[in-house]
Amino acid sequence: MDRDRIVRLDRAHVWRPYTSSEDHATRDDFVIVETEGPFLIDADGRRYLDATASWWCASLGYRHPRLVKALTKQAAVMPHVGMGGATHPQAAELAAELVEVAPKGDRALERVFFSDDGSTSVEVALKMAFQGFAQNGETRRTRFLALPGGYHGDTIGAMSLGELDEFAACFEPLLFGKNDAEPVQDPSDWGAVFDGLVGELEARGDTVAAVVVEPILQGAAGMRLYPAEQLQRLRRACDAAGCLLIADEVFTGFGRTGRMWACEHAGVVPDLLCTSKALSGGLLPFAATLATGAVYDRFRGDATRALLHGHTFFGNPLGAAVAREVLAVYREEEILAKAQAKASRVAACFQRLGELPGARRARWLGMMGAVDLGDEGYFGTKGWEVWREAKRRGVSLRPLGDTVYVTPPLNLEDGMLEELLGVVEGSVGAVLAAG
Repeated sequence: MDRDRIVRLDRAHVWRPYTSSEDHATRDDFVIVETEGPFLIDADGRRYLDATASWWCASLGYRHPRLVKALTKQAAVMPHVGMGGATHPQAAELAAELVEVAPKGDRALERVFFSDDGSTSVEVALKMAFQGFAQNGETRRTRFLALPGGYHGDTIGAMSLGELDEFAACFEPLLFGKNDAEPVQDPSDWGAVFDGLVGELEARGDTVAAVVVEPILQGAAGMRLYPAEQLQRLRRACDAAGCLLIADEVFTGFGRTGRMWACEHAGVVPDLLCTSKALSGGLLPFAATLATGAVYDRFRGDATRALLHGHTFFGNPLGAAVAREVLAVYREEEILAKAQAKASRVAACFQRLGELPGARRARWLGMMGAVDLGDEGYFGTKGWEVWREAKRRGVSLRPLGDTVYVTPPLNLEDGMLEELLGVVEGSVGAVLAAG
């Protein structure tokens, strides 16, 4: 492998995500040529434990033999077919299986709309909410509310949710339906945050189509946790206002928090649920939006009432086959139970990190642990110092600015988890000691 050639071509032609041109041109390049299990393997043959599962999607690690087999088997039969006016076995079976594992409670998620990534699954949910109300006489419901700091994707509709932050500020003229609830001085004061949302629903709830939240755990905001009781409170407020609750489980779903779905910590069933990332085990872009029967009923009728939305690769057979195998692996290999057993080790590690001078706000839930090393947020640099130190020690630990966190594969073996957490502890300690 000619590493220098790859770096040269990358710097000349690739436009990298979330990367400044300055960093792209000067930062030491991490050239990955192979993945295996929990490891990234670079051009020099060195192996690194992946602490963040490639932006949280590789929940079963890389090249899981059952997922690879499902992919190649389906590719040999039918790699793709358009679903306009047609269906196929993998999509139909997967829809039924997703309904089976969906959160259970006072309403039922019964319908599945496929798409290709998390942001798009949120866009679909927004359109379902808005159109469903509009074509049934509730034309005043044109607004969407969201939690401060929420991240729901990089498409225009998804960016319109929540506050104007590093990801969305420059697009303000294009955005719609911003969170009009009263701002709070301290976004970590969850009581005040939810007071604002509930108060807005009580005052002007008849203008709201839906409230969109990452249940219990906000990912890109810096791994921020909020109490389950607040989600329960929001569910009640949405029902009282007659609007929908959309759960963005793109990151939190599929066992990351210790339950299949994070909203299960609160015993809450949303009206719409968005899932992606771990849905396809990190093998392929694939997503789904689950809806209750009540939401689907708002679209019953002729073609003028249809949801006129779709994607070329809607319900792609490869993605559907892999997603079905992911569900089978979770079930047959007891992934959730095993992850819950490992969660205490993550908690213990981050509890210790939180006691170090210079560390603050240590938190953990399921197979996620996080700690802040400063207050500069996404543009902070301390996390990147830890990234460099951890990389030197054989762990890839991509931070969120000043937030150092782990979201490893759920099936990571005990010994490797101990090794990973040991490197995290050592790297954070070294950076903080250096000042």
